[in-house]
Amino acid sequence: MELKGKAMSRAKRLFIRERVAPRNIKRLNLSKVETLIDIAVQEDFGFGDPTSEITIEPNEKARGYLVSREEIVVSGMQLAEMIFKKYDKRLKLKVLVHDGERASVAERLAVVEGPLRAMLSAERVVLNFLQRLCGISTMTWKYVSAIRGTRARIYDTRKTTPGWRELEKYAVRCGGGYNHRMNLGEAVMFKDNHLAELGDKFEPRLKQLVQEAQTREGVKMVVVEVDHVDDQLDRVLTIPGIDVILLDNMGQWQLKHAVAMRNRICGHRKPLLEASGGITLNSVLAVANCGVDRIAVGAITHSAVAADIGLDR
Repeated sequence: MELKGKAMSRAKRLFIRERVAPRNIKRLNLSKVETLIDIAVQEDFGFGDPTSEITIEPNEKARGYLVSREEIVVSGMQLAEMIFKKYDKRLKLKVLVHDGERASVAERLAVVEGPLRAMLSAERVVLNFLQRLCGISTMTWKYVSAIRGTRARIYDTRKTTPGWRELEKYAVRCGGGYNHRMNLGEAVMFKDNHLAELGDKFEPRLKQLVQEAQTREGVKMVVVEVDHVDDQLDRVLTIPGIDVILLDNMGQWQLKHAVAMRNRICGHRKPLLEASGGITLNSVLAVANCGVDRIAVGAITHSAVAADIGLDR
């Protein structure tokens, strides 16, 4: 039955307000990114805004709207509020679409009210942050949506913009994705170059290293990368204490073989298997259908396109 009038408007609002990320996602720690914000403000506003000063009366106040020009997943509203207040504490932001929620084309994301000079001076810096973060959360949501119904989860990597990691990984969470290690210290990851140092008969030494890794303060997980299924994975699976095995640049046949081997040797889902390397939106569902638990996608941070958002009066 076709909806009309108020019923259609209500249905549209319910669709738009679909929450992509859970409401209890780890919030953004603004204290960790305030220095970055200050650098951005100084970079853009270091010599003032003479255009606004000669055009707008000092006491003129106005209302503006942050508006999405495309369908996006929102991320960074706390940040926008903080940036506006850097220019003038009298600027008030009322959020209409919250972080982790979807917004449609021409959707008003927030209302900002206060001194017009300061509002226009802050516009570019606010949009630079919002467009970048919403671009990441939206791309993450696309990957998450593509594998819905499978057991796999989408994870980011450390391929982030220098200085922006806290922000970009927050945006991934807003898009329904999960964070890999925030920094080198959060995990011990034995990659191919590390295993090469151990030689062909690596098992005894790797077992010792895994045990040592478990005693390191701050380490949340132990990860081992394997290049081959038949002559590496079978041996790695016999070593206790490994949380995640990284299957890098493997084809679908190899991934399925790895999942079957893990299930046979260790039982269901222990350790977790993570696929990575060159995974795109076109291939991610096929990878998920191989039965892996995690899919690492560097593209959701290093290749996300900025969302189209504007400030309208």
